[in-house]
Amino acid sequence: MARNQNNLTQNLDWVAVLIYILCVLIGWFNIYAAVYSPETTTSIFDLSHNAGKQMMWIGTTILLIIFILVIDYKFYETFAYIIYGLFIMLLVLVLFAGSEINGSRSWIKFGAFSLQPAEFAKLATSLALAKYLSDPTISLTRSWKDYLPIVAAIGLPAILILLSNETGSMLVFASFAIMLYREGLPGYIPAIGIIMAVLVILTLLFVKWYIAIGILVVAGIFWWIMPKSSRRNGGTLATVAVAAMMITVVFGVDFFIQNVLQKHQRSRIMVLVDPDSDPRGAGWNVIQSKIAIGSGRLSGKGYLEGTQTKFDFVPEQSTDFIFCTVGEEHGFIGSAVVVCLFVGLIMRLIILAERQRTRFARVYGYCVAGIIFFHFMINVGMTIGLMPVIGIPLPFFSYGGSSLWSFSILLFIFLKIDSQRPYTLSRT
Repeated sequence: MARNQNNLTQNLDWVAVLIYILCVLIGWFNIYAAVYSPETTTSIFDLSHNAGKQMMWIGTTILLIIFILVIDYKFYETFAYIIYGLFIMLLVLVLFAGSEINGSRSWIKFGAFSLQPAEFAKLATSLALAKYLSDPTISLTRSWKDYLPIVAAIGLPAILILLSNETGSMLVFASFAIMLYREGLPGYIPAIGIIMAVLVILTLLFVKWYIAIGILVVAGIFWWIMPKSSRRNGGTLATVAVAAMMITVVFGVDFFIQNVLQKHQRSRIMVLVDPDSDPRGAGWNVIQSKIAIGSGRLSGKGYLEGTQTKFDFVPEQSTDFIFCTVGEEHGFIGSAVVVCLFVGLIMRLIILAERQRTRFARVYGYCVAGIIFFHFMINVGMTIGLMPVIGIPLPFFSYGGSSLWSFSILLFIFLKIDSQRPYTLSRT
């Protein structure tokens, strides 16, 4: 065992590390491009601009990575619940003593330094879920009682984050469904979620009565082809119940949008359906983002040559809309490279997760892959108008210390655990 402790990088997965380094460096250069102005911007190292500040965050992140690799990998499993409890307390603290930035009370300030606990809560929840599911007596296929602590562990930070008006960060907790499905969650549960999401989108696009009639027709066909024995054993009742639930969703969407969502959330939903409904308000970001990405064409306008970027047409371009800079200055080719990097990283994490010898490591690996996938899908989707603008960063690319720290810690804890796999006894 001593041999594997003497070399910090021994057995480290260099494929994942290389992709990570490329993402961070490409992100840094694009942050510089996003804030670049020939009149005022001097150097990428200028600490008065976001690019220079990001360089400092990258430097501190390197120190954090070294610290993670130095610590014994068993630390993360042993203290998983304590880490979770610590960040729950920070989320509660934010509600009472947090600083408000961009309408969200989700930051804790220490002088000039700001920390967003919501970003780290995903890491803490991942460790807690991995710890809980590593118990050999827990099975997601035998008893529904085993789901109650999981729902509580995911729901508590999600609710606290929602109360701090961070809807985007709260929605990321849905990514844990990917891990739960791998560990035995019945397939019909995520299928129901996907179907309901599709119904909501269809309801916003088409006449409700047409959708309701379509549901009844599909339910009738399904009932007709159902074996008679299944009809007698509850199939008819189940078909009617599912159809009724789907129709309720269809006619309940308007009530939910008008009476539950806040005004800015309603605007984002309507802009998703029709960006031109508020071109100078809620639709401005999406319209300008699509113009920036589309103007890049095949190979882009060239580094630091993006006109949409230079003249600040897209707000938050170095943070939530950093992908616009990639699309405008590097075109379809550059955008495809970035997409391939993320797909490659996610696939690599899944491969690493599947080869783990302990359930704790596998569960945590799937949590990491799910969180990065969800952020990537939503962030890129909202810049091209396929997802609502909910304000979540692109991992390793977007400007911000909390974002870079949290994703880097999330990833390298798993890489540290994976590096010890040859010395770990199987406990799956």
